[in-house]
Amino acid sequence: APRWPGDVLAGHHLVPSLLLLLACTMGCLQSIACKPRIRRENIVVYEVSASIDQCPTIIEENSPIVLRYKTPYFRASAGVVMPPVPRNETWVVGWIQACTQMEFYNTYGDIGMSSWELPELREGRVKAISDSDGVSYPWYGNTTETVTLTGPTSKPSRLTVSMNDNFYPSVTWAVPISNSNTPMLTHITRDQSFITWLVAMNSVTKERIVLQTVRWRMRVDIEVDPDMPLGSRASLVGRPYQEQPHILNYQEPIPPNALGRPNANDAQVLMWRPRRGAPLVVIPPK
Repeated sequence: APRWPGDVLAGHHLVPSLLLLLACTMGCLQSIACKPRIRRENIVVYEVSASIDQCPTIIEENSPIVLRYKTPYFRASAGVVMPPVPRNETWVVGWIQACTQMEFYNTYGDIGMSSWELPELREGRVKAISDSDGVSYPWYGNTTETVTLTGPTSKPSRLTVSMNDNFYPSVTWAVPISNSNTPMLTHITRDQSFITWLVAMNSVTKERIVLQTVRWRMRVDIEVDPDMPLGSRASLVGRPYQEQPHILNYQEPIPPNALGRPNANDAQVLMWRPRRGAPLVVIPPK
């Protein structure tokens, strides 16, 4: 016979009742102590696109001082549904971009070449350098590139973020360290790689949730005959169209240098590397 009246209940009713009470109590405590958190599994990403325009690089020979070229645009866009944002929280959804590799050589016959370089990247001291606009760190920009959500919001928010990027530089016809204006440029080679991340970030805690990762590359190969008249010196060689970006089916972590100063434009250095003699810094980093 049972010693205590409770022994009869324990086998059938008491244990489930206690568990239910415990679960309810824990649930109440959790709801009081922990406000809902925004997590990756609560964010919906849809209609992600990444492409490079299917057109060749355009060469401009309008100036007696510089050749200019304009590459096609890289474009990225995504729709995102964010869950309700808790009170006292602000989240930004947008694009972050970093340069992971750069070769940019302008050859002047057998005299030498000028080279735009990112020293820390070239020497392997960092894996990536921010490609922010220089103001909106860590974001690529702050117009179509980002959307800010300030809590509390009572229902999910549907938003779209987009960005584009291309190259439109000037290259001197003459040797950059020379006082002469004589055209000597014979070749331009450029090969640059980027990672572009779609990210949701808590503006206060800086917690980041990577939603999508895109890798892309832009290449330029231009031959120049400096003896030809202006307007007919340069021509594209190699592939006329760019390889299309890769939308990865996994997420790559964002290296620290991709998030803050300096950005690639401020970090780059223009070097003169003569065929004979020591290299010279033509334009130092900012």
